[in-house]
Parts: sequence; structure tokens; C-alpha cells
Amino acid sequence: MKKINNDIYLKWFKDMSFWRKFEDKCRSLYLKQKIRGFLHLYNGQEAIPAGIVHAMDLNKDKMITAYRCHILPIAMGVDPKNIMAELLGKNTGTSYGMGGSMHIFSKKYRFYGGHGIVGGQIPLGAGIAFADKYFSRDAVTLTIMGDGAVNQGSLHETFNMAMIWKLPVVFICENNKYAMGTSVKRSSNIKEIYKIGFSYKMPSFCVDGMNPIKIYEHAYNAISRARNGNGPTFLDIRTYRYRGHSMSDSESYRSKKEVNEYKNRDPILLIKKYILEKKLVTEKKLNSFKDEINKKIDECVQFAELSNYTNVKKMYSVVYNKKN
Repeated sequence: MKKINNDIYLKWFKDMSFWRKFEDKCRSLYLKQKIRGFLHLYNGQEAIPAGIVHAMDLNKDKMITAYRCHILPIAMGVDPKNIMAELLGKNTGTSYGMGGSMHIFSKKYRFYGGHGIVGGQIPLGAGIAFADKYFSRDAVTLTIMGDGAVNQGSLHETFNMAMIWKLPVVFICENNKYAMGTSVKRSSNIKEIYKIGFSYKMPSFCVDGMNPIKIYEHAYNAISRARNGNGPTFLDIRTYRYRGHSMSDSESYRSKKEVNEYKNRDPILLIKKYILEKKLVTEKKLNSFKDEINKKIDECVQFAELSNYTNVKKMYSVVYNKKN
């Protein structure tokens, strides 16, 4: 298991703070109508990419997820400038501006979406893992979904095949308690989502999704199990989103009290507290990161706004594209 040293704690703090600010800026640009279509923000869930990416081998492991997908590729190494450009529909975006918020892809960094169909990415993730096993590639695929996807038939079919074939895949549920506006308690007969994996004799665990350390430990064990040929693991990561399901969400289904309770467990504050208690750096130093982060965000926006829109003819040339 990799050591979580002082540099990692500082990196987590800076990364999660940047991701939060990136999403806040996306919200602002959406309200100004510079970002169109749907927009699903990641605020509150930053501990997940912090933990799982530290457990991955970024030289070969892969990731696929649903439509709340701006932050995960940044954690994998994709330049946030290109993601911002994609959100603004510009030709310097990850999909030349034709995918938008819900369809971020990067072959270079092994990030395979960004999928708008609920649960649609689950069998695709298993398929990527099947290819790696078939060609004897020492890689693991992290297949991420929301709690709303676990009732899809595709999940159960995929779990069954993944266990039969012992595929090198880790299934991760970003369980933020609500599928759009419907709580897990109202939509699932199995309230403890991780127990779904038991039906397939899949090792399954409930994880504190507000703590990157706990996420890292479980992700590392799951990835190691898959890489060693022992098949998939299912992680039910209990997290919380501070914003609505999307920008059109009035959030009438949950109370401010509930939101504030989770904000008291904010992963950024958790890591900040640890850093200050261990005297890794001063609070003044942590606050100084804000200027660095704001500058980086401004550079992303400037890059995106100065980029051109894609020529409509490009639409006909990217169905099969070997260059990207």
C-alpha cells in the first residue's frame, strides 16, 4: 500500500480546493449562459477522486463514469483548460466541443466518459476490463455509477458476468443519497447498496465518502484484488453533493439542515484540520493557495473563451478518429 505522506495531504487539499472552485466557476458560467445544456456539479464529492486516483496506476488503469464527470478526468491528468473549453463548446475541448458537460473523454489519460444514459457505462466498464484480461494487459478499470443506477438491469447482468469471468474491474457507487430527487429509501428495496454485491458473491464494502483516506484504503485493496486476477469488488461510497442534481434542481426534497450536517463533514475541511493539527504548514500558507487556484481557474476560462467554436464539418470526421 502506498504511503500517505505529508506531500499527499497537501496535494489533496490543493486538488480538492481547485476542483471545488472549478465547479463553482462552471455554475457561474452556466448562469451567464456561456455553458449550455445540462450541468451536474461535483461539489462535496471531491474525496472520491482524491482517494481512488492515489490508489490507481495512472500509467495503465482506466476509468469510466456517468454524467457528473468534470472533476474525475482532471484527477486523472486531463488539462482542466480542455475540459472548460469542452463545457463552452469550443474546438479545444476534449471532444472538440461536441460532447459538452456530460461527455468528457480522454483516450490519452484512459478516461472513457462521461455517459448520459443512467447505468449505460456499467457494462462498458466491464467490457474494457474484459479486453484487458483477454489481451493480458495488467490494467484495472474503475467503473463508477450513481445510486440511481444500481436499480438498472444492466448492473445486475454486468455483476454476474464480471464475477463469472473474474474481470479486473472495480465497481464504485457514488452514493449521494438521491437519484435526482428520489432518495435511496424510496427507490430501492435494498437500502444498504453494497449488499447488492453479495448476491453475486462479490466482495462489497460500505465506505465513508467524505474521507479520502478511507476511500484510498478500500480502493487500493479492490484494485490490488482485481490486478491479481481475483475479480471485481463493489464499493458503496457514501458521499453527498452540496449542489442540486443539476442546475435545474430546486432541491425541494431535502432540508437545509441535512445539507449543513454534511457540510460540517466537508472533505476539504477534514484534510485542512489534519494539516493544521500536524503543523505541516501554517493556515496562512493554506490560505495563500487560494490566489494560485483563482489564477489557474481564470486561465482555464480565458483559454476556453478565446478558443474558436468547432466547424460543423468536423462533426462528420470524428466518428472514427485514430489521432485522439
